[in-house]
Parts: sequence; C-alpha cells; structure tokens
Amino acid sequence: MAKFGKVYLVGAGPGAQDLITVRGARLLAQADVVLHDALVTAEMLELCPQALKIAVGKRCGKLSTAQAFINKQLLDCAAKYAVVVRLKGGDPMLFGRADEELRALEAAGVEVDVVAGITTALAAAAAARQPLTKRGVSRSVAFFTSSTAPEHADQVKVPDTDTLVQYMGGREATATAQRLLAQGRRPATPVIVIENCSRPDQRIVRLTLATLARGLGAAHGPVLVMLGEALTMREHQAADSDDGEQRQSA
Repeated sequence: MAKFGKVYLVGAGPGAQDLITVRGARLLAQADVVLHDALVTAEMLELCPQALKIAVGKRCGKLSTAQAFINKQLLDCAAKYAVVVRLKGGDPMLFGRADEELRALEAAGVEVDVVAGITTALAAAAAARQPLTKRGVSRSVAFFTSSTAPEHADQVKVPDTDTLVQYMGGREATATAQRLLAQGRRPATPVIVIENCSRPDQRIVRLTLATLARGLGAAHGPVLVMLGEALTMREHQAADSDDGEQRQSA
C-alpha cells in the first residue's frame, strides 16, 4: 500500500491575513506544498514562504481548474510530500467543494483533516457592524448560492428565513430580489452588499430590496449580499462611515 503524507483542508477566511485561525497559520508555516484557491490573497501566502505553491482556483467567467484535476493534484502531492495544505477561501465546509475532495482522498486511503475558517458571511456582518440575528426580528439565517448553476438560477429555491445571505451574489442576487418581491417581501427591506470583504479594497453598499431588483452594477471582486429586517441601521449608526460604506436610495 502506498505511503501518503497528510492533507489538511484549511479555511483561509474571507481574505485578510490576520483572519485565518492560529491553527491554519501554523499549518501553512509547516506545509511542504499549498494548493490554493483564486480568492486566497498574496498576503496570506506570505505565511508559507517555504512551501511549493500551486494555484488551483475556480472563478466564474475565468479560466478555472477542473475539480477532478484538483483531486488528482491532491493525491499526487500526498504521494510526494509529508504535509499538504489545500487552502480554501472562507470555510472549507461551506460552498468549498470539500465533499468531492474528501471523497477522493478517503477513497485513496489518504489521511485528511479539516481546519475551519471564518466564513465570509460572518466577516461581512462584522465589517458592516450589523448582526444577522436580532431579538424579536430575526431568529433564522440561511446561507445560499445559485452560482454553481447560473443558467438555472430561476430553479434555485430561495430559503424561507428571516435573514438571507447570498454567496457569490452578483447577477444572481438581482434575480433573488425580484423573486422575493414577487413573493411579497417589503420593497424597503434592508440589503447590504459587500465586495472584497476584509480586504483593503472592501466596499460596503446599503440599499433596499427594490433597488437590488434593478441590478447591482459592475463588481471587481467577490460579492456577498445580505437581506433582511435585521440589517436595518441602528439609530446611532452614521449614514456615511469611514470604511467606504455607501448608501443607495430606492
């Protein structure tokens, strides 16, 4: 039986270098090879100067690495190196294709461990200083995406929860807003759009469901969209903050 090294599926968090976990940073410093997503920042990769770095990113509309090939690269690396890190944006277990990679590694008899990361929804709520739950207003939150099959976005069921967080929002978020309005959601329902969460070029835009239904416009980085009454600004929150937050009227 072939001898393999150990593979770690590590969550890099939303982007900022200091938002990776201590355990994740320690493993990067020990890694022989790091296979990283496109959303992993150059600053994050500074934590593993000793490691061979292999880009295996998948970005919508851009040249991507097929998942089957990524699985094969993981197996090949495990056969050659003692410590293999598969570095994923956010958390590996949420929209991270972890199931496919775990299946491939387990089927080959490779030891694998998962290191949780801060998922972007939580980092976005912190960046906007806006809780996703609120006593008497929001008791349920759903994370969802339709980006895995954008041509079938109209077939993706929108979760029935108080607060909605749409990953990889972009154009799909506009369709979500239109469907929510058709289902009777208030046109003035608060929406927060965060682009490049936790990064130096982070942009936060506050708008309403009705405004979102008319489109988001161009984005130059990953977009996350949060919708729900819990996102209503508090009485003492400034209309214009110091961190690039903007407001759009309906």
